[in-house]
Amino acid sequence: MIEVTERVPVAAPADTTWAALTDWARQGEWMLGTKVRITEGDGRGVGSGLSAFTGVLGVGFTDTMRITTWEAPKRVEVLHTGGVVRGTGLFQVQPRGGGASTFVWHERLELPLGRAGELGWRVVGPGFRLGVRYSLRRFARFAETYR
Repeated sequence: MIEVTERVPVAAPADTTWAALTDWARQGEWMLGTKVRITEGDGRGVGSGLSAFTGVLGVGFTDTMRITTWEAPKRVEVLHTGGVVRGTGLFQVQPRGGGASTFVWHERLELPLGRAGELGWRVVGPGFRLGVRYSLRRFARFAETYR
C-alpha cells in the first residue's frame, strides 16, 4: 500500500475551486495525460461512476472509480475499482481567508504484482509525484480562471 498526498494553494474561493475540481469532463485540461468521463449517474453524488484514461498517444491505462463520499463543496472520495489502480482517493477543498482555498489530493493505493509492484513503484513513484505536483499547479491556474 502506498500513500501520496499533495496540496496546492488556489487563489479562488472554495466554491469555485470545488466547481472546477468536480467538472470531470474538463479534468484533462489540467491533469497530465488524462481524460475523464462519467460512466454512471451524474458525477455529483455517491454511487456515480467515473472512468479516467491516462496515457500518451493511446498507450496507457483506464482507472475506473466509484464516488463513495460526496460532501459538496469540500470533499469527494472515490474507490478505484480497475485492474491496474485499486484503492481510495480523496479530493478535498479547504477554504482559506481572503477568498482563497487549498486543494488536497490524497491517494491510498494497492500496488499490483506484489513484490514486483513494490520494486516498480520505487522507479515510477518519484515521476508519479512530480506529475501530480505539475498537474496540481495547472489545476490552480485552471480554478483561478474557471467559468
